[in-house]
Amino acid sequence: MIGGGWWAAQAGHLPAGTTLAGAGDSLLSVFAEARPVSLEGVGTALVIENDPSDDLRRLGEWLTEAELELTVLRPHAGDELPDSLDGYLALIVLGGDQNAFPDETGRPGAPWFPALEGLLRKAVRHHVPTLAVCLGGQLLASAHGGLVERSPSGPEIGPGLVARRDAADGDPLFKYVPLLPDVVQWHRDEITELPIGAVLLAASSRYPHQAFRLGDRAWGLQFHIECDVEMIAAWARSDVATLDELGYDADAVLAATAGILADVEEVWQPFAARFAALALGTLPNADIPNPGTARTLPLLGQ
Repeated sequence: MIGGGWWAAQAGHLPAGTTLAGAGDSLLSVFAEARPVSLEGVGTALVIENDPSDDLRRLGEWLTEAELELTVLRPHAGDELPDSLDGYLALIVLGGDQNAFPDETGRPGAPWFPALEGLLRKAVRHHVPTLAVCLGGQLLASAHGGLVERSPSGPEIGPGLVARRDAADGDPLFKYVPLLPDVVQWHRDEITELPIGAVLLAASSRYPHQAFRLGDRAWGLQFHIECDVEMIAAWARSDVATLDELGYDADAVLAATAGILADVEEVWQPFAARFAALALGTLPNADIPNPGTARTLPLLGQ
């Protein structure tokens, strides 16, 4: 989700599924009723929810269907992060409205980000299966020396396509992803430089670093796969200024996104199931002989 200053405006965040007041009979109002999600409890995969507006949603359903139990921590609500990942089979870091990079005074995008970046470094070092989505992917990159900044290309919002790169052919999660998978985009910042040794797995012309892997067990996604219509409706309501900046109609964005969600599920539900199997130790052919490369070259023309 687009970063907008967590410190300055917490009141501006809306939980996923928040009623969209004033929408009348528009498409937004159809999905205004809140949808409860309860995935907390003792589990083996640690999930970090950075913002109440970006919860696990469909990704949580796909992972639990694949028999991966989840423990959800919400540092935005006061949950403390653990010092280590001992006892966890996987780490999942979700998106949010914050910036992955510090402000001009050096203050991080959220108070817990330094500790979270430390967990991400431990996950890569100790080969803990890790999936980091949107802001989570940006934090994974920045924790390992990559560069995240406000994108000169402007915001990227709504349904989109990304292009799988050749390196994905040898990746245990991405090798079954089609060449041009459907995704959902909602971000203003971007990873402008991948960490040294990162492997680029998916790209687009405006934002070349759409998915990458660090080591043999950590994946970062710039795009969203977890969204349902209610989540997008809440984001549209809370991010009116960005939609206006782009000249987008909120109902049109919602309708277009709703139209691809079945295609998103067709690709990314099996992807999530493969990640769950990797965490559980049941994924066949999961070893990567040469997990890292030299710095990945960008797309031509970038």
